Amino acid sequence: MKIRRIYAGELALGLALPWDVHGETGGLLARLGHVISSEAQIELLLARGIIADASEDARGAAKEAPSALRMLNLATTGLALVLPAIAAGQVMAQEQLAPLAQLVQEAVALDADVALACILHNQGAGDFAVRHSVDTAVITALLARALKLDEAVLRSLVLAALSMNVGMLERHAHFQHKEGPLDAAERAYIRAHPQMGVNLLRAAGVTDGVWLQAVLQHHENVDGSGYPLGIDGAQIGVGARLIMLADRYCARVSARSYRKPLLPNVALREMLMADKATLDAPLASLLVRELGIYPVGTFVKLLNGEIGVVTRKGLSAATPHVQSLIGPRGARLDVPLRRDTRVDLHAIREVLSAEQAGLQFRPDQLWGRSARI
Repeated sequence: MKIRRIYAGELALGLALPWDVHGETGGLLARLGHVISSEAQIELLLARGIIADASEDARGAAKEAPSALRMLNLATTGLALVLPAIAAGQVMAQEQLAPLAQLVQEAVALDADVALACILHNQGAGDFAVRHSVDTAVITALLARALKLDEAVLRSLVLAALSMNVGMLERHAHFQHKEGPLDAAERAYIRAHPQMGVNLLRAAGVTDGVWLQAVLQHHENVDGSGYPLGIDGAQIGVGARLIMLADRYCARVSARSYRKPLLPNVALREMLMADKATLDAPLASLLVRELGIYPVGTFVKLLNGEIGVVTRKGLSAATPHVQSLIGPRGARLDVPLRRDTRVDLHAIREVLSAEQAGLQFRPDQLWGRSARI
């Protein structure tokens, strides 16, 4: 029997606990069968709870534990095959994309923290054009859940995020590696890709209006400066607005051949300031609330000198939970230390780039089984 911490993906509101949970000193915190009724209970159990997990002894006897990271990698691998086939008119889009959308939704439902961390720490999982669509779908699903959109609408928006760039697939790599300004023909091609994507999806059998509208409008801006239609305000569907936000954030934090990724907090700040006129302000605020000022996966240095990784949201956007991997004197810690940044000593001093942090770790060391490859 193995004594271990509880992983974030194992707790949810309304869930009955499958084990007794003890505190670090041995006292009982919650009994088997207790139903979680508040976020505060989740915070307490994750921060202090210890369980005796008999399932760890049954190696090979029980089926492999679900992993959000594995689900997203499968979605990326599948999408790399499906999108070219749609662009070539060889497959029916809904049949091929629906299982991939299901994987994304299941990953977010299993462990949203792991799904968000993958955007920053799993950038080698596939070609940028494909991985970027999966990353965008993750945040789109997260925002749609926060808005409590209908499940059918949520599924349509995840499908739209996965297929949003099918209309420029053949030249996506060209634009990814281009360093200089676009010429007139390239700009025209980019501005035409939403309509081209809709044409390809219709030819591949898609009739879902929510899906098609989101693909067509995902580069429209609320001030009317977007493309291809130049529409503004309420003319732009909520799904397209969500995908546009997710698309911009994921693009900013992704490495390109011609520039380094922005730090996650800088990417959000840049969106809210430089892009302010083009964004739906309430939805932009929702993005910050759901990601936090320091999104999951961000490297940070604490006031006490420790360096670690943001591993889950806190009670406020500015106070996430961190696991420290490097101690105050610069030595690697034998075991990651959980830090609540509401505590003054463990408050965040600054955000670091991957190079500045100099950390190597396996995702499951910080997020548990739902981050196993």
